[in-house]
Formats: sequence, structure tokens, C-alpha cells
Amino acid sequence: MSVPLTRRLVCWALLAVVPSSLSAQALPPQTPNAILHAQGGVWVNGSEAADSTAIFPGDLIETKPGFSASLTIEGTSVLFLPESVAKLEQDLLVLDHGGVSVGTSRSFKVRVNCITVIPVASEWTQYDVTDVNGTVQVAAKTKDVNVVHSAMGHKEKIEEQAMQSASVHEGEQKTYGESEVCGTPARPTGAGTSVSPKWIAAGAGGGGLLLCLVLHCFGGGGGKTSISPSTP
Repeated sequence: MSVPLTRRLVCWALLAVVPSSLSAQALPPQTPNAILHAQGGVWVNGSEAADSTAIFPGDLIETKPGFSASLTIEGTSVLFLPESVAKLEQDLLVLDHGGVSVGTSRSFKVRVNCITVIPVASEWTQYDVTDVNGTVQVAAKTKDVNVVHSAMGHKEKIEEQAMQSASVHEGEQKTYGESEVCGTPARPTGAGTSVSPKWIAAGAGGGGLLLCLVLHCFGGGGGKTSISPSTP
């Protein structure tokens, strides 16, 4: 028995709609969060970056010796000094080592291990953060910044401490021993190139659902029609 015309039309409509709906639900949004400007010697997620590269939350940026880079986000600019490694997060840069110079009107933060530097006011603030040989230096260039010591991931505690008086005033510079403040946890050493497991899972899930639709519509629904060439 042949597949009814109505059933064929419904199946083709589902096949046309499902891929786009899967990509909208299973995959993260891919609107560029920032633009990285470089002139060689800069790597993103283990691959050499172009002169202008779109950067997303979770991307790892590394500058080689003798090379720098600048990151432009809405209301924020970040200059990466040579030999720096950092990961971009939402409204936050996680500095593994090296140095950055930040100018922001959106209270953009920099975190080194458990140390988080937070502008005091949502006004144009310029500050520098360096992490070399386990020593963290914070310099407030324009406006004041808070330096909060807290376990990573405790957002409420960080925000509560940030409401206290400024730790580093405009024109000042202070030094913090990273091991003394945070202990000595294991830390990342460089950029990786592996594909995120959630992307693999999303791709596998989408392919499996699409295959199920095909089999159900064109022979897997209990009818006599088969798509196998060996079946008469």
C-alpha cells in the first residue's frame, strides 16, 4: 500500500520545520559579544586570530610575546598586554596571567582566581590589572575600584562586598599575593581546541530526531511500505 498523499505532505512539512527549530532550541545564540583587534601574534581558542575577530562568552584569548590586542565591547574597551591569557565571560574577564588595561562605563569586571576588581560607579573608569608570578597588581587610573576576595562563583557575596568603600582609589596601586588570598588551586595553562560536548550532544540529538521522523513517515510507522531496497 502506498503512503497517503496527506501523510506525505505532513512529513515533508515536518522535515522542513524541525532543523530550524532544533537549531533555535538546542544551540546557544551566536550574536557576537565583542570584537578583538590584533596585528598578529594573538590566538583565540588555540587558533591564530584574524585582524578583527568576533569574540563570544567562553572564548579564550592569548597574546604571544611582543604582541598585544584590544577587545571592544559595548561601553568597554580592554587592552591585552603581551604574554597574557584571559577568558571572556558576561560582563567579566577572567585573567589567567599577564596584564590588561580596562576602560569601562558599564562596571566591567576583571577576575584573577578569587580576586575580583569591580568599578565603584557606573561611570567611565580606567584601571589596570596584572598577574605575574602569583602577584596581582591593581592600579586605579580614573575613578575608584573595589578589590573583592571571594570564592569563585559566589556572585551574591561578591556584589555585597563591592558595596563597601573603595579598595583602590584613583591614582593608587595595590599589590595582592594570590596564594595568600586564594590558596593554590589548579589553574588552566593555555588555550584548548576541543569541541564543546554540548555542541556534540546537540548535533547528535538533532540528527536522531530527524532520522526518527524520516523512518516514521516513510516506513517506520507500522505500515507495509519499506525504504529498504532488499524488500520487494
